[in-house]
Amino acid sequence: MSNLVEKFNEYGQWRDDVRVALERYRDGVQQCDLADAECEQRLQQAMARLADDKLSIAFVAEFSRGKSELINSIFFASYGQRVLPTSAGRTTMCPTELLYDETFPPSIRLLPIETRAEAQSTSDFKSQSHVWTVQPLDITSADGMLDAFKQVSLTKRVPVAEAIRYGLYDAEDPDMQHAVDVNGMVEVSRWRHAIVNFPHPLLKQGLVIIDTPGLNAIGTEPELTLNLIPNAHAVLFILAADAGVTRSDIDIWRNHIGNSGSGRMVVLNKIDSMWDELSTLADIEKQIATQVASVAQTLSLSPQQVFPVSAQKGLVGKINHDDALLERSRLPALEAALSTQIIPARQDIIRGQLQAQIDALTASRLTLLASRSRNVVEQLVELKSLRGKNRNILEHMMARIDLEKREFDGSLFKLQATRAVFARLSAEVFSHLGMDVLKQNVRATRQAMERSHFSSGLRQAVREFFADVQTNLEQSAQKTDEIGEMMSVMYRKFSAEHALALSTPMPFSLDKYVKEITMIEQIYQKQFGAATIMTTPQVVLMQKFFDSIASRVRQCLLQANRDVETWLKVVMAPLEAQINEHKAQLKRRRKSIEKIHEATDSLEEKVAAFEQMQLEMDTQRATLMRLESALREAVLAPLQGYRVAA
Repeated sequence: MSNLVEKFNEYGQWRDDVRVALERYRDGVQQCDLADAECEQRLQQAMARLADDKLSIAFVAEFSRGKSELINSIFFASYGQRVLPTSAGRTTMCPTELLYDETFPPSIRLLPIETRAEAQSTSDFKSQSHVWTVQPLDITSADGMLDAFKQVSLTKRVPVAEAIRYGLYDAEDPDMQHAVDVNGMVEVSRWRHAIVNFPHPLLKQGLVIIDTPGLNAIGTEPELTLNLIPNAHAVLFILAADAGVTRSDIDIWRNHIGNSGSGRMVVLNKIDSMWDELSTLADIEKQIATQVASVAQTLSLSPQQVFPVSAQKGLVGKINHDDALLERSRLPALEAALSTQIIPARQDIIRGQLQAQIDALTASRLTLLASRSRNVVEQLVELKSLRGKNRNILEHMMARIDLEKREFDGSLFKLQATRAVFARLSAEVFSHLGMDVLKQNVRATRQAMERSHFSSGLRQAVREFFADVQTNLEQSAQKTDEIGEMMSVMYRKFSAEHALALSTPMPFSLDKYVKEITMIEQIYQKQFGAATIMTTPQVVLMQKFFDSIASRVRQCLLQANRDVETWLKVVMAPLEAQINEHKAQLKRRRKSIEKIHEATDSLEEKVAAFEQMQLEMDTQRATLMRLESALREAVLAPLQGYRVAA
């Protein structure tokens, strides 16, 4: 088992252990009767974050650089043969995602190239199952899987006009002109996108492998430029050791990958082409080191970010259990870098998010428990003070409780007015953030793009679209800030006037969505920001990009809407829980005093009962702290603490 596979198994085991600890914490909170809407929501968010956690690795290169062979050698060598097809020339003609979704049977879903003529992105089509061609995947047969995988290499010939409509032909490009046959036909991929649903152990644990077509597809397929590559946790940019860095390589690196993001690595593949039997081993090593230094300098990288390998020899070494050949292929060094850089970095992100949830959960549960404990102590003190008191004293104390209840009811009446303002502000949030507003913006932008015959008009329409989206987000953020401040005031008011144990309300911010929209706009600017006159195919391509931009923005705002809805549901939960607790406490206090003279030993029974309640709450607090400690221990556990049998 390679270090990468082992580390990924450890990561999957870590998530499972955290999930179990979360479930135990949730069960313990419910048994202690400390659950409320806010607590349940935070626990659900933590569970969903673990369940939906994916780690995606994108393989990017010009054709014939060995992407598919590298994927075979790293992930599928255990099958004893190639799973992804590899041969001279282009073998991956469309973006291909390898993942596992248990709601689908093992299969390859293929999106026809004809969908590029429609005003929808690949992401939009993912929810339209009828559009896809589905081919079953026989996971019991390596040969059968290899045959099925060959679908991603299929092509078809279409008229030039149709290729232009798809945004796949530029008459100004001399290379494309030479590709037109005598019948005026040009070769294009048969499929626009492929999704391979494959129950490989690593894919089942959340790994997503992205195999890209040649570099020219990165500029023409918006899904790659806007979604798959920017969102990948690791991007392996593959070069050929004998060719080095070409001009197209440099353009793609600078415009679409870059070395600013985390998890960016360059793989210098096919070093076996330098294994010259007439050269000494030292000469070969020196030649490889020289090529690594040259690539690093050209791409403005540290040489430590460039990994010379032979994917083909690494695959052969694994299949034949030839440790010497595997070591010489240098594949283990690349796998070690992936395992020590990518997976721990992903764990740190998830760990930080979980710790924030645990902090908030524990603080709110301890606050609620402290409130209950304080109420019990107050009643104990009150009951003990009644020893030897006459009926007049008891009536006076009941009158005092009634006065306190009337004052509390008055505060609740004022809270109703706050709820009305809360409802109005909530409606105003969605008046700017709602999907109907976005649909209008998208429709208006498409119409403006269709009316414009100049590149400047097209760019202006898209600029205005982004400006409108950002403005709506900012206005929604202002309303959520108002709601947050209003709830903070209400929390402080009830805490001061009625001694409720309330911390600050659950915070909320739309900043991450503002940043995501900004990032999407920056990607668009890189692609179409230059002030040049665009050819007709480029205009078509820009319109395709806008379709994907609109889809990506729609996904972003849909999630923002869900987050706002969730927050609005729970932001009042701690206050309402404390209000209900205080009302119940006032009711219990009055009933206790009323029943004191029902029997001679009633007072002492009450005192004993409340003392028992105090002990139970101390036990609950100890239980809560133990569960929290176990949960934190699971979250903070290092990966090297796990060992999975090979």
